[in-house]
Amino acid sequence: MVVFILRYTTDTLLSHTTVLHSKVNIMAEYEPTATLDVRGQNCPMPVVKTKQRIDELDAGVILEVLATDPGSMSDIAGWADTTAGVELVDQEEGDDIFTHYVRKTEQ
Repeated sequence: MVVFILRYTTDTLLSHTTVLHSKVNIMAEYEPTATLDVRGQNCPMPVVKTKQRIDELDAGVILEVLATDPGSMSDIAGWADTTAGVELVDQEEGDDIFTHYVRKTEQ
């Protein structure tokens, strides 16, 4: 029989608290300043429309993209990973809607 003993130190507990505190701060850091609604559109349109809208925005702006295409989760992530000047801040998967938060990082 193998017995595992978990030992919590003050440092471990403080680190955990810091991580939780940090998550709250991160979520507050990306308030979207523009919204793009591509619900009902399928690949490749969510990415095409996202790129067009990002090109119109100033650096630092966070674009919230609302989509119904499940493929948009990987499509927008892949586009952001391979595109200079944009950063995928977060993605949320709801029941029938997929929300993406994309920051324009440079002009």
